[in-house]
Amino acid sequence: MTNLPEFKYHPDPLATGSIVPSEETCECCGEARGFVYCTPPYGERDIEFLCPWCIADGSADTKLGASFSDSWPLSQSGVSQKIIDEVTLRTPGYVCWQQESWVSCCDDACEFHGDAIPSELEELNEDERKRVAGEFDVPLSDFNEMLTHYAPKGSPAIYKFRCRHCGVTHYNWDCM
Repeated sequence: MTNLPEFKYHPDPLATGSIVPSEETCECCGEARGFVYCTPPYGERDIEFLCPWCIADGSADTKLGASFSDSWPLSQSGVSQKIIDEVTLRTPGYVCWQQESWVSCCDDACEFHGDAIPSELEELNEDERKRVAGEFDVPLSDFNEMLTHYAPKGSPAIYKFRCRHCGVTHYNWDCM
């Protein structure tokens, strides 16, 4: 088994569940390489199986027109088109209820680290909670209420991102 390619903005796609072990054949390269992307990508046609190598090298984009997350949030944050392309066209997305929204900080996309851990959220101090509630665009009382119902892979879902430059942890949320 070959080591998985490295993804700058999604450092452990096995741990987050975006890449899973599989003997299915990649629809881009025609090889069964032991792993596939677990979510159908965005594109003009249905694509069921893509290997992480075809995502990483851009083949899934150039050959099949596949993309893996929405470019709008990153575009609105002002990050460069080069970064937007790397995240949306050469980085595995993540499973969410609606449409993934990649977080940015320090003029760069953040690393995706999967579902937030409830104990980590409960340990946020008042100022951190206010910051996160502001990022969620909800009142602090609503954020605190959200935490009482939060469980990974549930609704609401809370996703963890980390800035590659300043190290600040950011969160994004979604619900069904």
